[in-house]
Amino acid sequence: MSLDGFDIAILRALQQDGALTNTALSEMVNLSPSQCSRRRAALESAQLISGYSARLNADRLGFGLRAIVRVNLRSHGGNNESGFASFIARHPEVRAAFSVSGDADYILDLRTPDLESFARFIHEHLLPHELVAQVRSEIVLRTLKDAPGVDLAQLPASAR
Repeated sequence: MSLDGFDIAILRALQQDGALTNTALSEMVNLSPSQCSRRRAALESAQLISGYSARLNADRLGFGLRAIVRVNLRSHGGNNESGFASFIARHPEVRAAFSVSGDADYILDLRTPDLESFARFIHEHLLPHELVAQVRSEIVLRTLKDAPGVDLAQLPASAR
């Protein structure tokens, strides 16, 4: 799908506030509501918009501890990756998980209420898992930047 200025403006506005009504969105991007609705539907259909959600304040909701956990598996191949992915899917404290290059196989982004619950997850679930060889953790002391979405100003020319 080739994007023009209106499409980019719609994406930018929705990335800032996914709860915008079609009327409010159409006013922001200077299109009629019907044109805006068609373009929005096309962006959703092309899967450039993967969903809508509210950004919750984890700290205020009682999930004050955030940690980045690096995991190495004992071995690769077979069903090991899918087995580990299944394990991760069952644990809601794991908010994001990435298969990465470098010195770790996976990087996990965890949110827990406190250090005790974090330690419980590490010692009772992650370390004893038969696929896990090594775990290294960093507790986030302060978040300097946690921007959602993408920088549409840096949109590659191939997407325009």
